[in-house]
Amino acid sequence: MKHFISTLFLALLSLCTSAHTITVLQWNIWQEGTMVESGYDAIINEIVRLRPDFVTLSEVRNYHDTRFCDRITESLRQRGEEYWSFYSYDTGLLSRHPIADSLTVFPCVDDHGSIYGLRARVGHHKVAVYTAHLDYLNDSYYEVRGYDGNTFRPITPVTNPDTLIAHGNRSMRDEAVQAFLQQAEADTREGYTVIIGGDFNEPSHRDWTAQTANLYDHHGAVVPWPQTTALEAAGFIDAYRTRHPDVLTHPGFTYPSDNPAVAPERLTWAPQADERDRIDYLFYRPVPGHKVRLKDCRVFGPTSSIVRSERLVDATRDARILPLGIWPTDHKGVWMKIRL
Repeated sequence: MKHFISTLFLALLSLCTSAHTITVLQWNIWQEGTMVESGYDAIINEIVRLRPDFVTLSEVRNYHDTRFCDRITESLRQRGEEYWSFYSYDTGLLSRHPIADSLTVFPCVDDHGSIYGLRARVGHHKVAVYTAHLDYLNDSYYEVRGYDGNTFRPITPVTNPDTLIAHGNRSMRDEAVQAFLQQAEADTREGYTVIIGGDFNEPSHRDWTAQTANLYDHHGAVVPWPQTTALEAAGFIDAYRTRHPDVLTHPGFTYPSDNPAVAPERLTWAPQADERDRIDYLFYRPVPGHKVRLKDCRVFGPTSSIVRSERLVDATRDARILPLGIWPTDHKGVWMKIRL
């Protein structure tokens, strides 16, 4: 009898501490896909196909006098997929797991970006997931390409890293990320694995290195872009660059994405520039002492980008999930699989 009880206890303990594998999709959906005919339906189709545990959405606008997340969860239910969400502005979050709490970390005011979050349980694991669409004003990575990052007038390329970062600080990306990091500290103290996905409207410091200084209209610039630097300094792991560290073979460009349904001039704000960048990210941070294993991470979207107003096939070895059909946005998404 004593042996039976001991065996039962160990079995229950194993069940309670079992690992869970989850997938997360970050996707800038370009004003809810409304810029592309049948774009909204394409968003639904792709989520039904991929069935991610969590979806972090950028460029949600709550058009049609309805709350977008309510509309999308209802559309998914009609397709047999149960998701939960809540009201947010400029961004959206979907969860296959019931939401224990929702948080406004950085509300969107005058297009200066936003970050919202949720808390949920996946088995016995506590997970906090955040969605970001950071300030698109004063995008200083355009200034390297010879465009004013605010009005997008042609200018002489700016290549001094200190100048670029100072110009970028005119936006509110820094304030948004610092607000998130404060919230993430509270989550970690309470035992949550923290995930953030979003369109940061800023490249990664891991991508603007000496290896790429003379590629993609970088004009020799090596820039320690501050938002990804701040996240990594706080212990967050860049899923794509960790899985695919070679920036030359796997640059992971997400913007501007080609889209066969849309004229090239609508897909870029710098029509004469080679502005290929990775500005859509998934970062995660385990609870200290807990093990989180990154199993896979891929770019989600077409195989080509817009370069100087032309469609150019990406000559890379990027890991990729190809779309089913209509592509609803001017960004490529990022998908990851992690084991908690």
